[in-house]
Amino acid sequence: MARASLTLIHAFRKTIQKLKQGAAYQWGHMGACNCGNLAQELCSLSKGEIHAFAMQKHGDWNEQLIDYCPTSGYPMDLMIQKMLDEGLTIDELGHLERLSDPVVLADIPFERRMKLEKNRKEDVLLYMETWLRQLEAAWTREQPLPDFSEASPKKVEKESEKVLV
Repeated sequence: MARASLTLIHAFRKTIQKLKQGAAYQWGHMGACNCGNLAQELCSLSKGEIHAFAMQKHGDWNEQLIDYCPTSGYPMDLMIQKMLDEGLTIDELGHLERLSDPVVLADIPFERRMKLEKNRKEDVLLYMETWLRQLEAAWTREQPLPDFSEASPKKVEKESEKVLV
């Protein structure tokens, strides 16, 4: 699974919110598809900029991920590198475009999972929301718990309030 970070979690939340509020979604458009919408948030680029970068090379997201070269200097490769730097993997990006990651799909009820379509906005939202919950859970598990062993009951109570806020 992707390296859970607040930056990645925030990007997923923002992408989901924008899509729900009517942001452009078009699976065949490199800047408005599944990966393109997430890339807008992670890379601070418009759908038009992403699409223009993608047109400098051949293929859709999956083909460009296969051909990805971190030293090519192509803007698309630099953008992919930024997404990798934020904790994603090449495989996860490919799965996002196809809505096919077995780890994400495992948390979607079977009947619904079997009807997912890679180019339906509602399905992309379900997939991203599921992945977001997984990322948030992983991030929460990775956070160190405060050491209350030497604290007085009042201090423990105040520390607990901080964690809950």
